[in-house]
Parts: sequence; structure tokens; C-alpha cells
Amino acid sequence: MSLLKKLFGGSGPKAPEPESHQGFLIFPDSQAEGGNYRLGARIEKEIGGELKTHLLIRADTFNTADAANEAAVRKAKLLIDQMGERLF
Repeated sequence: MSLLKKLFGGSGPKAPEPESHQGFLIFPDSQAEGGNYRLGARIEKEIGGELKTHLLIRADTFNTADAANEAAVRKAKLLIDQMGERLF
């Protein structure tokens, strides 16, 4: 990143907003890889006063970050439906 961008706010793309599902927060976090985007997300929930986190990473790749993030949210919801708090 150039010095001018750092000084004058040339930040990169904005991170997607988290989505709530059954008390869990899903943060889409797909990663750029070789011209594509690998599906990824962070799933969080506070249990007994402690913040629990699960990282969801799959082999699926997509042409755009938006498509990867949408699929990540769908897969995270499915995982939450199947596992619930046992996810942690």
C-alpha cells in the first residue's frame, strides 16, 4: 500500500457485516487465493460469559468475494443448525 493511501484513507474493501443466526454471529471471511476466493467464516457466540469462536474454512472456491461470502453464510447456518453449541 502506498504512503499516500495510508495517510489519506485509501483503505481496502470493507469487511462484510456479521449476520445473526440462532444467537450466533457469522462473520463472512473468504480469502483471496490464486485469482479466486476460498470460502471462510468466523462463527461466534458468548457462552457462560466467555466468547467462543469457530473458524469455518472449506475447499470451495468462487470467482468473487461476494459469492464466497454468501456461500460461507449458508454453510455456517447449516453447521449451526446441525451442531448448535457443540460446535465449540
